Amino acid sequence: MNPSAQLRPALDAIAQAVDTRLDRLLPVPDDPRARLVEAMRYASMAGGKRMRPLLCVAAGDLFEVDKERSLRVAVAAECVHVYSLVHDDLPCMDDDDQRRGKPTTHIEFDEATAVLAGDALQALAYEVLAHPATHDLAEVRAELCLQLAKASGTDGMAGGQMMDLAAEDGGFDLPMTTRLQQLKTGALIGFSVEAGAIMGSAGASERTQLRGYAHDLGLAFQIADDLLDIEGDEDKAGKALGKDEAAGKATFVSLMGVERARSQAQMLIDQAIDHLHGFGSEADLLRAVARFAISRDR
Repeated sequence: MNPSAQLRPALDAIAQAVDTRLDRLLPVPDDPRARLVEAMRYASMAGGKRMRPLLCVAAGDLFEVDKERSLRVAVAAECVHVYSLVHDDLPCMDDDDQRRGKPTTHIEFDEATAVLAGDALQALAYEVLAHPATHDLAEVRAELCLQLAKASGTDGMAGGQMMDLAAEDGGFDLPMTTRLQQLKTGALIGFSVEAGAIMGSAGASERTQLRGYAHDLGLAFQIADDLLDIEGDEDKAGKALGKDEAAGKATFVSLMGVERARSQAQMLIDQAIDHLHGFGSEADLLRAVARFAISRDR
């Protein structure tokens, strides 16, 4: 079976579960804050792959973490992911007009509202993680907050986005491009996987296996994105394609070529799945996510 078709029911279910919880977390107030919350809802409940939330739940399942608690972490990861997209789309960053098949948040609302919506979504993520409903143990909640902060800051998405802006000036080789994508894309994927181990009080060896899985999955996912950027369908992608090539940015495809990049992505997925050798059928969903990462069309 095609990996995308195999994973579709799980992705649809996680999307519905995340949207239901976001709907509860984001009631629209009857005062001037309404526009801000409407923008947060617009950005966060706008579809998308929901791969990071699925990783949170799938990793939690390895350690029999309560599903509702895993979903709280999944919502937090998605809030941070969406905040990064809202800010990345701004004219001062990547200047995109379309995201997930509809106008970006700053186009639908305005730039100031989009900035505040991203800020508030990031704050909401930590509010959700720090709440006692996420875990009984305060030290577990604190570690979740710590690891998400690391994945979001200078050693994560923000640092990766800064490197991405610098890449417009050219001169990035393969190691530098790999580092950029490990931060911009891979760090939050890493958090989403390791969060399940944190919630389940997993041992050091199990966490090492999951970190290896997430590392290889994140790089393969980005290579697939780079391939879609030159070979994909804009209608399916829901966003403009070919912008990196037009801007002269180094990508995995521009540095390796299409065929070598595709081969490298497959090798990374094989490695990611091999990292799960210590787990049984309970890791099948994680294996399916890995296969989906390089077979998707958006």
